[in-house]
Amino acid sequence: MARRTRTGQREAALARVIAVVNDKGGVGKTSIAANLGGQFAGAGHRCLLVDLNRQANLADDLGYRGTDIDDEGAGLLASVLTGTPLVPARDVRPQLDVVCGGTRLEDLTPVMVSRLQHHGRESFRVLGDVLAPVSAGYDLIFIDCPPESTILTDLALGSARWVLMPTKSDLGGLLGMTLVAERFALARGINARLGLLGVVLFATGTRARAIHGEALAAIDDAFGGTSPRFETSIRHAERTAQDARRLGKLAHELEVAAAAQPAWWEELRSGTRTTRISETASGVAEDYRALGVEVLSALEAAETAEKPRTRRRGAKA
Repeated sequence: MARRTRTGQREAALARVIAVVNDKGGVGKTSIAANLGGQFAGAGHRCLLVDLNRQANLADDLGYRGTDIDDEGAGLLASVLTGTPLVPARDVRPQLDVVCGGTRLEDLTPVMVSRLQHHGRESFRVLGDVLAPVSAGYDLIFIDCPPESTILTDLALGSARWVLMPTKSDLGGLLGMTLVAERFALARGINARLGLLGVVLFATGTRARAIHGEALAAIDDAFGGTSPRFETSIRHAERTAQDARRLGKLAHELEVAAAAQPAWWEELRSGTRTTRISETASGVAEDYRALGVEVLSALEAAETAEKPRTRRRGAKA
């Protein structure tokens, strides 16, 4: 009974942990985690981002690389090694905390390989064990997963309640998604509650409907039938992507900054030339807002659907 109680407490603590996963790089995992976390935080939701990537691209998107808070993954590594709760960096943005990734996570893979050999796949529950004690302080938690690292992906899948999977419509993105579908099925052996929240097309043309249709059919095939998909796609806007990394700003922050900059003809008349922020930031920010609404709606619908089952189990007990 005590073990069942602890398991239930852990599941409740991790109920809004979302792993952003695709085995292919460059399909928008970090951008989606950062922008959803930032927008939800701006709307008053307390959010946590967990960076499992050795490249730590979240540090660029949020502008904290090389600052005092950037421990390059040392804190995350120490928590996994010792089993002690994670210690996030506070208020990278108001209401938004981060567990930093970085080069120190290179040591995490051999540690997990050793544990896997001695303790089996149950070892992959450790991230959830160190995340659960701090999760009560957050409304939403996003795990930014690295590409082409099955060990670190399995750590995320062993801990998350939900998977949000971005993909591009090209062959590489869809192949990466298919590989994750295989990891997803395997992860449910130790994390039976893991569910697919939805798949989102990233960096795609807004009018490429035929390509979208082909990609969505491939998504259904990867997950064995009709899969949950978000209607919103994140448009391709190279200048906005470059501005985001250059300035360490999220799409909605770029949108505000672009609106505040002087008109180009005013700069021309004054002789003051600056690197201008692309006006496409507004459209990208709107895409993330629409995706955020869909994500919250999907979470609320899933949680509502689970409540009757919870009551029935309680009544039977």
